Parts: sequence; C-alpha cells; structure tokens
Amino acid sequence: MANLSLRVPDDLLARFDAAAGGQGGRAPTLRRLMDQAAAGPPAVGERLPARPLKLTVRLTAHDGDGLAREASGMGLTPNAWVAALIRHRLHGKPTFGRDETVALLAIQGEVRRIGVNVNQIARALNTAIMEGKVLDLEIAYLDALRTELRAHIFTLREAFEGNLAYWAVEP
Repeated sequence: MANLSLRVPDDLLARFDAAAGGQGGRAPTLRRLMDQAAAGPPAVGERLPARPLKLTVRLTAHDGDGLAREASGMGLTPNAWVAALIRHRLHGKPTFGRDETVALLAIQGEVRRIGVNVNQIARALNTAIMEGKVLDLEIAYLDALRTELRAHIFTLREAFEGNLAYWAVEP
C-alpha cells in the first residue's frame, strides 16, 4: 500500500482536523475524499491491509550515537540493525552486513566449484579403469579438494558463530 505525505499550512490542517474529527479522523476522511475525487465508490468501512509493526524507540544521544556506530560498522541502517537484533532474539537467526554477505556468497561459489570438481573426479573414477600413477594422482587431487572444502566449511562455521555471538545479549 502506498503512503502519502504532504505539507499544508498549520491553519488548514487545524480546520481539516476539526472537520474530520466527526468522520473518523484524518486518514479515513482523506481516503473518502480521494475516492470521491477519483470517481470511485466510497470505501466506507473498508479495512486496510495489515502493515508491518512500526516500533518507536527513544534513546539518549549517547545510545543513539552507539547505535549509529554499530549499524554503520555492519553496513546497516540503525532501523535494520535494531530489527536484526530483535530477529536474533526471537528466532536465533543471524543477520550479516553487506561485506559479510559478499564474502559468504564468494565462499558459496567456491564450495560449488569444488563440488563440480568432485563430481567430475567421481565420474572419471567410475568410468575408467586406472592403475598406478594415474589413480594415485586422481586420489591426491580428490584429497586436496576435500581439504579445501573442509577449510571453506570451517570458515562458514566461524562466520555464523561469530555473527550469532555478536547478536547475543550478555547477562
């Protein structure tokens, strides 16, 4: 649903509020006027779709500065940072900043590349009869890929654990 914002002189708003007070308030009166202006049927009693919960928090200047610093450090807006903190406390899910997300996507690409290589080796080992040095080279290559894959998985685990630790509230 769209949100409309406009500037009007204070006296006009005071007069409109006085007139709209007996008709359900500003928003319903504005919607009715807009429906009439657009020659549509009046939307009396029509319910609006549910909107996401909007939460207003008042902070001291010191806390606001700390919030801005933390959010900026993660590449998030203060609103997104607070929403991430609440999501973590409610659902235990991590939220990553822009730089971390880019790094995780790169790791995902590397793991995918390794998976393709492992599949190619498995196919080659299943279709060919290899002996001696050729088989030893393929097994060594497969072992190197396994080591590389474990390193990437360990890096991913560290990223998730570090992120979850960041959002955890210490007693």
